[in-house]
Amino acid sequence: MHLWTDLSQVPPGFGPSVVTIGNFDGVHRGHAQVLGRIVDLARSRAARAVAVTFHPHPAVVHRPESAPELITGIADRVELLAATGLDAVLLVEYTLEFARQTPEEFVRTYLVDGLRVGTVVVGHDVRFGRDNAGTIETMVELGSRFGFEVVAIDDVGQHQGVPVTDEAAPGDSQVRWSSTGVRALLAAGDVREAARILGRPHRVRGTVVHGDARGRELGFPTANLGAISGMVPADGVYAGWLERPQLAGADPEHADVRLPAAISIGTNPTFDGLERRVEAYVLDRADLDLYDEDVVLELVERLRPTLRFDGIEPLVAQMHDDVARAREILARADGEPVATAPEA
Repeated sequence: MHLWTDLSQVPPGFGPSVVTIGNFDGVHRGHAQVLGRIVDLARSRAARAVAVTFHPHPAVVHRPESAPELITGIADRVELLAATGLDAVLLVEYTLEFARQTPEEFVRTYLVDGLRVGTVVVGHDVRFGRDNAGTIETMVELGSRFGFEVVAIDDVGQHQGVPVTDEAAPGDSQVRWSSTGVRALLAAGDVREAARILGRPHRVRGTVVHGDARGRELGFPTANLGAISGMVPADGVYAGWLERPQLAGADPEHADVRLPAAISIGTNPTFDGLERRVEAYVLDRADLDLYDEDVVLELVERLRPTLRFDGIEPLVAQMHDDVARAREILARADGEPVATAPEA
């Protein structure tokens, strides 16, 4: 898949294209279904499937005080978009200058001249251009003027279970798949339910940095993450996996590519901590040197909230229990036993 961050990078003569526009935060199952339709439509028309997306999120520019926390960092968003089969992603830097374009200027510059669009696929509630003045009717009118077709699509997919959108009322049995819903679930620590909407476990990325080595002193050495991208869920202890992208080219059976982990998020209240941290203990491994390595944490299930313990002994006992439960959950999720390291 091509990734362009400027129209000048689009090859001369590229197209015709089938284009959709959106933020695609999280690239959840609803997004994936829509993008899959766009890919199929492009193939049927001998065209290229392209998504136009934005960074930073428009809300960060227009109302930073209330902008949503993003589910995925930009690297993960691009990787997930590529997995849908798109031919290209145009990642537009969203600025106030960009936002000042009229709907016609945006369509002419980016879609018509830039991507040689033949078909635009958007939702009925699409908004674009200065002050969000462009609507689906505007797009149809511009399509008639510039010679492209507009395909309007309904929301795709329903989520069974608890309400996950602001619009849903308590007790609704069917609600939309939505980025808003995923954020609400992550904020509550419900990573298992969030995964049902995302179509995969939620992931955060970061670089392993030096901590206070307290985990090692307690017999549970942890990898502390800094420079984190992706929404960090509610404080608590989670079962999950630590993945090492730098080993992606290694033998897929390499034992150290994807490692079972117990993941702690919080301030370490037992030690009167103030800084919120994300740290992962790779089960039964004290031999790993992960410092300065970029890693991915995949969160499968929340084990418990963060607790304050009256001393080291009850804390260590709880940590042993957390590890045992994490091993059980990950074995169930992966379909394979998560082995305990042999005794030295």
